[in-house]
Amino acid sequence: MTRTVGIYIFDDVEVLDFAGPYEVFTCASRVAGKLAPDRPPPFRVCTVAASRTPVRARAGLVLHPEASFADAGTPDVLIVAGGVVDAELARPEVIAWIATMARECELVASVCTGALLLAQAGLLDGLPATTHWEDQAELRARWPQVQVLDGQRWVDNGRIVTSGGISAGIDMSLHLVERLAGRELAELTARQMEYDWNSGVRSVFSTRAQP
Repeated sequence: MTRTVGIYIFDDVEVLDFAGPYEVFTCASRVAGKLAPDRPPPFRVCTVAASRTPVRARAGLVLHPEASFADAGTPDVLIVAGGVVDAELARPEVIAWIATMARECELVASVCTGALLLAQAGLLDGLPATTHWEDQAELRARWPQVQVLDGQRWVDNGRIVTSGGISAGIDMSLHLVERLAGRELAELTARQMEYDWNSGVRSVFSTRAQP
């Protein structure tokens, strides 16, 4: 089974917030292909934006979305990247799309201030969550119904997963590879990336059975 991973990007998105997960899931598929050439890849990754108009990342990198809200369909996994999200928070169509996807996706995850977009969509109500340490106070103040945790690389609530800032999205994405495709593939992916995976720093609050 191949799961589609949609990564939401927008003007002023943080580069590593979307590129880190993109690398993890595409690398996991490459590694899996070496292990089992006859099997379908575990993941297919696609960047999604409100439209196919190019967006400019926070550092100035110009990005060409691979899909728009109109033609992206429903991914199995939606990852909402972070960055400067003030404009995104004020766009009802963005928040409505995230909320709709959350009802249909297998799981939704955020990196950094992407958690603010999930909170705006009502996805974090009554749940523990995390974001970049610099933005935790804002998350607490604007959405007091969210149980904001500090000192966590990621927080897994089952269908909703949030991570801290920037590089923490890589750790979370490797965790999701483990959840969806197994520990061995996650470890081999981290090795292929030459990344020191913080696999032991985990907060799982889901009631589901853990592997």
